[in-house]
Amino acid sequence: MNISEIEKHVRGLLVAIGEDPDREGLRETPARVARMYEEAFEGIKYTNREIADMFGKTFEIPSDPNSGGAVVIKDISVFSYCEHHLALMYDMKVDVAYVPRGRVLGLSKIARICDMAAKRLQLQERLGRDIAEIISLAALSPDVGVRIEGCHSCMTSRGIKNVSSKTVTKTYFGAFKDDVSLQNLLGDRL
Repeated sequence: MNISEIEKHVRGLLVAIGEDPDREGLRETPARVARMYEEAFEGIKYTNREIADMFGKTFEIPSDPNSGGAVVIKDISVFSYCEHHLALMYDMKVDVAYVPRGRVLGLSKIARICDMAAKRLQLQERLGRDIAEIISLAALSPDVGVRIEGCHSCMTSRGIKNVSSKTVTKTYFGAFKDDVSLQNLLGDRL
């Protein structure tokens, strides 16, 4: 990430909208925004495979081919930025479920995967696929489901300005595609 270029362009943006970047309240804004972008877009530096390797700490569990049990983690909070308007996607809750194949991921690793995948310019639909792919790679399981519910400021604070709207997306890999009982683990809070 090129911090000095971000600072230069933020300064130019301030001028373009009619602000004075040299006034007291804005003098340090380009540097602050650059630091914020470095943190908020950290996930851009990594591929899905690299994120899976980074957070792929697993633990062996006894294998029971008849168990069919799934691991479900709900209400993981993330935020991201829409690639269409650079607008905040907020109040996002991610639910993840997967069927272990002899190993389970550390629970905090699942939340870290969701957070890192969200730290990119995103579409909510792609974020769900990214999370499912990373969980599948990290957990060594083809069977993953992801449900995301969130608000998009491109809907709530501009354009239609529909402040109560929420977007829900679901992504199913492997057995989740056809198994309604697995899909139901992710619930539906509509």
